[in-house]
Amino acid sequence: MSDYQEFHRRSIEQPEAFWGAEAARIYWHKPYTQVLQYDNPPFRQWFAGGETNLCYNAVDRHLAERAEQAALIHVSSETGAEQSYTYRQLYEEVSRFAAIMQAQGVGKGDRVLIYMPMIPEAIFAMLATVRLGAIHSVVFGGFASASLATRIEDAAPKLLVTADAGMRGGKVIAYKPLVDEAMELAGAAAADKVILVNRGLAEAPMMKPGRDLDYATLREQHWHDRAGVEWVESNHPSYILYTSGTTGKPKGVQRDTGGYAVALASTMEYIYGGKPGETYFSTSDIGWVVGHSYIVYAPLISGMATLVYEGLPIRPDPGIWWQLVEKYRATVMFSAPTALRVLKKQDPEWLHKYDLSSLRALFLAGEPLDEPTAEWISGELKIPVLDNYWQTETGWPMLTVCNGVQPLPTKLGSPGLPVYGYNVKLLDETTGEEVPVGEKGVIAVIPPLPPGCMSTVWRQDERFVNTYFSLFQDRKVYSSFDWGVRDADGYFTILGRTDDVINVAGHRLGTREIEEAVSGHAAIAEVAVVGVHDTLKGQVPQAFAVLRDPSVLKDPEKKAALEKEVISKVASQLGAIANPARVYFVNQLPKTRSGKVLRRSIQALAEGRDPGDLTTLDDPSGLEQVRDAVQS
Repeated sequence: MSDYQEFHRRSIEQPEAFWGAEAARIYWHKPYTQVLQYDNPPFRQWFAGGETNLCYNAVDRHLAERAEQAALIHVSSETGAEQSYTYRQLYEEVSRFAAIMQAQGVGKGDRVLIYMPMIPEAIFAMLATVRLGAIHSVVFGGFASASLATRIEDAAPKLLVTADAGMRGGKVIAYKPLVDEAMELAGAAAADKVILVNRGLAEAPMMKPGRDLDYATLREQHWHDRAGVEWVESNHPSYILYTSGTTGKPKGVQRDTGGYAVALASTMEYIYGGKPGETYFSTSDIGWVVGHSYIVYAPLISGMATLVYEGLPIRPDPGIWWQLVEKYRATVMFSAPTALRVLKKQDPEWLHKYDLSSLRALFLAGEPLDEPTAEWISGELKIPVLDNYWQTETGWPMLTVCNGVQPLPTKLGSPGLPVYGYNVKLLDETTGEEVPVGEKGVIAVIPPLPPGCMSTVWRQDERFVNTYFSLFQDRKVYSSFDWGVRDADGYFTILGRTDDVINVAGHRLGTREIEEAVSGHAAIAEVAVVGVHDTLKGQVPQAFAVLRDPSVLKDPEKKAALEKEVISKVASQLGAIANPARVYFVNQLPKTRSGKVLRRSIQALAEGRDPGDLTTLDDPSGLEQVRDAVQS
């Protein structure tokens, strides 16, 4: 491992030399004067004084060499739409959309809120915004109007771009009524103009005169218009992406421009191994950070074609993703463990029906990758399956195996080693001191944060410091709020959020550990473990498990016997202290639209409390399953 260790060490000990070399991966309109400016910790500036543009690096600069190469491939298994855009066509659509925005008064520093399904116009809007030096804030399509309103209030956009509707599982979700309600709730912060892409999915949307504009009409009016590039200083904000806050008010993660472009360009070689002219397939959504980084910006900056998919992994059948890999010869695929667990319950023949020989690696992120799922998918695909650990705040991976630097083994259940640029430590939450190998600690990053990480919380510098750099009183260290453990080889394992740790009679247990043990039982397809209040022990773990064979639920005796088996398995692996007080069997777990399990809502129901904000809930029946289980 000496090669990668030296590479990582250089990035930490000589950051200016390291990142100065990496900066050559992108186009600079004006050279930077200083690689790293760090005179006001924890705030830092990368490539200070340099001028560049995200859209230019993602689109324009490829026109000389790959104008007729595919850049954006859109497939919707919901509507049957399928269309490919070359880099030349992408340039024309984006620069035209930018001209449309300019005509509505959008300029450098203005905010554009994008509330869209996974359609090409959503990506056009993102790229057009940064082309003008404006700042986009993409909100996941279908968010409830109240949640959308809070983001409008905070970002105060000049323009809002939306669609008449999105589709999920064959169900039409009308967006325009939600936008109208959110704009009313936002009051004075509401956008001046709304551009609507009418897909013809919902009833004819009500258009407010003087405010609402039809995209197709504007596109026709500006058919020959092409907006130029606005060069911005490297640390100029590129976008705001809202993430959950402990106070209930979402935090606007603010990202820079130059550092973000450099970091993403580097990852395509060092982490993902994607090459110009190849196809990158991320199954995420542009409403989340993975979609920003690895549907839109990183593949395009690297001269790849990016595959944009609207639909579910099992519609029209469980082979749809693999069919797309074959058709478009995808070389790199990025998904989430939750999606794989859904596919794991399907007939494995769907994985073998298509020619997947182009696919070199599958990357996963969003939540910890459990060992049973990792073993299953790697055994089926016979290619490297690599976990990534990162956050909305970091914008790109913190922990993984960088095979582009040095091929290294993976370890089931571990995302891997600290990524170059990240000085990752495991710290004791009380003392702030580094914990020994094999002991739990808070995953922290010694600043300065590398390029591409969040710059601050939008218009709340104090909140940025207080939220992320105040866990340890005497040290300004970035806290991930995740527990982890490190082995003797330096590989990390994620144990769960610091506020998801279960304290059983003074013993701290990570939910991840118990979930691993439960999911190791052959009958279990998926599980969520939460800590439930107990007057004697403080908390006790309870498990909510989805079975591979739901017919067991019809037989009370088999059900009771299986619960005992699962509890016994946990005891054998972790000791009796980790035994779930109950194992409830359900047909599905409540999840967000991005596939994350709503553990806090499960915990609330198990404790007889209100489940809280459910605006991101995908299917309410999952929540009802949990409610019925605990009340039975």
